[in-house]
Parts: sequence; C-alpha cells; structure tokens
Amino acid sequence: MLSKNDAELKELGAIITTREIQQQPELWHEAWANYQNAKQKVSDFLATITKSVSEPVRVVFVGAGSSAYVGDTLVPYLQLNGDRSQFRFEAIDTTKVVSTPYDYLESETPTLLVSFARSGNSPESVATVDLAEKLVKNLWQLTITCAPEGKLAQHAENDANNLVLLQPARSNDKGFAMTGSFSCMMLTSLFVFDVKHTDSQKASYVDQIAKMGSEVIDREAEVQAVVDTDFERIIYLGSGGLTGLTREAQLKVLELTAGQKATMFDSSMGFRHGPKSFVNEKALVFDFISNDPYTRQYDVDILNEVQGDKIAPVVFGIGVSSKLNYEGQGFTFENGNDQVPDGYMAFPDIMFAQTLALMTSVKVGNTPDTPSATGTVNRVVKGVTIHSLD
Repeated sequence: MLSKNDAELKELGAIITTREIQQQPELWHEAWANYQNAKQKVSDFLATITKSVSEPVRVVFVGAGSSAYVGDTLVPYLQLNGDRSQFRFEAIDTTKVVSTPYDYLESETPTLLVSFARSGNSPESVATVDLAEKLVKNLWQLTITCAPEGKLAQHAENDANNLVLLQPARSNDKGFAMTGSFSCMMLTSLFVFDVKHTDSQKASYVDQIAKMGSEVIDREAEVQAVVDTDFERIIYLGSGGLTGLTREAQLKVLELTAGQKATMFDSSMGFRHGPKSFVNEKALVFDFISNDPYTRQYDVDILNEVQGDKIAPVVFGIGVSSKLNYEGQGFTFENGNDQVPDGYMAFPDIMFAQTLALMTSVKVGNTPDTPSATGTVNRVVKGVTIHSLD
C-alpha cells in the first residue's frame, strides 16, 4: 500500500489516508521545531498559572473520539513524568462533559482545560469550552488544534487565559480518520508537560520515533502479511498509557472498515477478566509491549498465554528488543531501544496500527478516504444538539 503510486491509490480511494500516515515522521520533527519556537511562551503561560494559585492545578485533557484517546494515552505517562507538585492530570471525553457537566467540572478548583481538536469545530468541543467558562471560576485554557480557522482557535483570540498551540499544517488530516492530527497533538503535549526529560532527550526521542515510524513504511510487507491472513476480529492490548493507545488502534480498524471487522481493546492484565472470551480461530491479537522492565513482564505473559491457548492464528507483539522478549510473532523496531519511554513509543506503535487498519480497509473492499458509505459517520461529527444549561 505505502509503496503504490498516486494513480493506484486514487483507484483504491486511499491516496489521502495513505499519504497522511506516511508523512508522520516528518510531521513529528516539524512539531518539535514548532514547540521550540513556542517554548518560552508556553513556559511563561504555565508559570502565570502556577504562581496565581496555592494548590496544584487540575489539568483536564478533553476531546471526542480520537482526540479523547490522546488524553487517555497521556495521563498515565504524565503521572510519572509530569510536574505533580504543580499539576494533577485527568482525561475526560467532551461527550461526558457536555452531557453531565456537573459530574466533571469543579467550579472551585483551579483548572487548566486542554482541548484537543483536529478541526476545532466539533459541537462537543465547542460546548465543553463554553460550559467550562461558565462553571469554573479559576479557568485557563490550552487549545491544541490543527486548524487556525476552527472555532476553538478563533475563540481563543485576544484571550490571555487561552494559549493556542497550532500543529503542523499538514497534520490537519483531510482524510476521514485522524492520523497525523492524533500523533502531533499528543507529541506536542508531551513536549509541554513531560518535565522529567530534557530538551536534548526529547529531541533524541523524536529522532528515534521518526526512524521507527519510517520502519513501518520500509517493512510494510510484514504488516501486509498479517492482514493477508483469514480473520474477522482484531484485539489490541497494552499497559499503562499504551492501554489508552489501544482504543485509538482499534478505532482505526472500526472506522476504516466501516465496522466490517469486529474490534476490541483492553489492558494486558484486564484481558483475562472476561474480554478474553472474544478470542476465536479468526482473531488477531496484538500487544503494545512496554519498555518498563516490570510492566513488560505482564505484556509478555498475556502474549504467551494467548499463544499457548492455540486458538488465535496470530498473536503478535509490537515493540523493541529488550532483556525479556516475546518469542512469538511480532514487529520489532530495529531503530529503537528499550530506553525510549512508553509515552514516546506510542508513536511508532500507532503508526503500525494505522497502517494495518488502512490495509484491512482495502482488503474488505472499502475506500479508506471515505469509509462510511452510508454517510452516517462524518469527519466532523454532525447531528449533535447542544442543549442550553440553566
């Protein structure tokens, strides 16, 4: 797929999505350069917040769909690598905030609302900002979006309490599925909130994840070989922040095949508690293997267990080589090492999952760029009624 020419991809209805997956390693370098240019402004903004309150600020990552999964992936990582003396991190879907605002917005708690939005026009994203501004007394906002013309970016203009971090222009995906928008918004958030690692280390991680992402392109035949097997179900597993990433990985398959392949996600440890019943003789099981030595044991354990059950035809580990490795099938990144934190490993991991979803979409005869033939699911959600809050 990734090596096909433009004419071939247009015939498949896949040129936009394919090229947007491919360009991500370049976009990650661009996101890093953009952050470097904005770093002082970001530092001053955060310092203004923390100096104005005497307690840790509640940082709430919000978004819907893929944008929500950015926060789900980030929070476990930032619990260890963020500044917990100044911030406490949470991820809440905008869909939850809008429908039950009093359950999630704390009026008396100093809050930094971090909005993730590809277009910035989703009704729930706009409504969440409106509700937070009405209900939270001490509110600041960080708007991380790919569209300068979007409603969220425009809303932030001339608001000293709302800082906009625009993502690389090409990350504003034109295809149905979020790919570069998801990864760039998540990466920028790591640059902002990961205080454990220096700029030099972050730059090194960007270099390494870009090389690992390029490996997916260069080794696409290995991904295609998995897709060519006879399967009906796909299961993604992971631990910590990579559990959050499994939601995005399975969603790509669900979206791009228009539901023609059944999907599931879970944590490596949680999978045994019922969800493992989903495994049958036409299920593919993937696990994003952690680089944390302790956590890695649990990822390898579940892979070995499912392989030992001899039911699923493919039980597949995704990660880098370390002291403890899964000896079954897998995609081992050769340009990475086990010193890359899981927060950064999420990027080559999701690029693998995006590529597999793209190939699966074509396999079932769908068009990845416009996968919803009925039009009932859209690039920017439609049909949402936002009810006024009395």
